[in-house]
Amino acid sequence: MRSAKRASVYLRFFLLTSVASNLLAGTGYFFFSGVTNFGDWAVVIADLHPYWLWRTLLVVIGMASYYVAIVVVGVGLVRYVGVPRTELRRLRKLTFISYFSAAFLLSAGGLLNPIGIQLVWQSALPGAAGADCGLLWLQYYIPKKTVPELGSEGIGRNYVWIIVAAILSLIFIFVLGRGITLHR
Repeated sequence: MRSAKRASVYLRFFLLTSVASNLLAGTGYFFFSGVTNFGDWAVVIADLHPYWLWRTLLVVIGMASYYVAIVVVGVGLVRYVGVPRTELRRLRKLTFISYFSAAFLLSAGGLLNPIGIQLVWQSALPGAAGADCGLLWLQYYIPKKTVPELGSEGIGRNYVWIIVAAILSLIFIFVLGRGITLHR
């Protein structure tokens, strides 16, 4: 984000929401696997002893890394997108739209998966609604001394970004949502 200071506010916000989605899903997955005993990390620790200690470590590492991810995203929103932390209404609007859009798109894509609705309940909703929930409350974890490094430009409607997002969303839902089978 530091190197994108000359980029438009739209590109900086896009980059930040991409970082947020990846950080929150990646760090939240440790916690999710430790608590539910489900997923890749549950399989990784399955044969390790003492098992309860490894599960506890997943939960603790997940909580700590998720907290750090929330702070990093919140600081990025203030510093690089230029939204002062005192403008709570604006912060909420940007983060809530991102959260609900991700939850909708991941769930819609999961509905078309051949595995069925079970995939939505086990993967898409926890991945979207669960992992990204930090967007709903990150405003409370932005350090008080964080100030914008860039001017506080507004993020208005940009129809080019909206059209590109709509096209990519349709591709995500109707192509990737069904799954792609690779054959040799």
